[in-house]
Amino acid sequence: MSTENIHPIFDSILKKEDKEKLLGQKGLVLWMTGLSGSGKSTLATGLENLLHQNRNLSQLLDGDNLRTGLNNNLGFSVEDRTENIRRVSETAKLFCDCGIITICSFISPTAEIRQQAKVIIGSENFVEVYINTPLEECEKRDVKGLYKKARAGEIKGFTGIDSPFEAPENATIEIKTKDLTIEESVEILYKEVLKRIKRK
Repeated sequence: MSTENIHPIFDSILKKEDKEKLLGQKGLVLWMTGLSGSGKSTLATGLENLLHQNRNLSQLLDGDNLRTGLNNNLGFSVEDRTENIRRVSETAKLFCDCGIITICSFISPTAEIRQQAKVIIGSENFVEVYINTPLEECEKRDVKGLYKKARAGEIKGFTGIDSPFEAPENATIEIKTKDLTIEESVEILYKEVLKRIKRK
């Protein structure tokens, strides 16, 4: 069998620019990283709602909702976390290629794992957002009681306790939630997104 044009679909499907023209916006991926309890999901949903109110199409990909479906067969070993991010990145790339603003909210604790996401998605479409919240503040919040369980030894390999979190050194956007309200943080994110999605 000839290998010529083995994937002819890629030559005939609409391009990213065609979808962006229809939507009147540029597709991009906001990759939000930070400790558990840092406020990633809160800010992601706040941003999603603000974008929607202003008629910008977006899609939120969050660790909790993906682990109940697409990634429900994965645990929290190093290998499973890596595969989790690979699947998320490939999914985010598909949304981005449709001109959709894709908000990814994942701890993604190492520089290596975030670089993996950036390579898959493409550096031109990847915006790294560091939700910078001190560990002690995250532990105070502990909405799900996960830190308490980790401190008690009931959860092993918990990021920030017995598994490392490598803070981004050169994040595109950094949000220090300890110094800002939720509304202020969301507004900063929204303005940063607007700068990047407007078509010329």
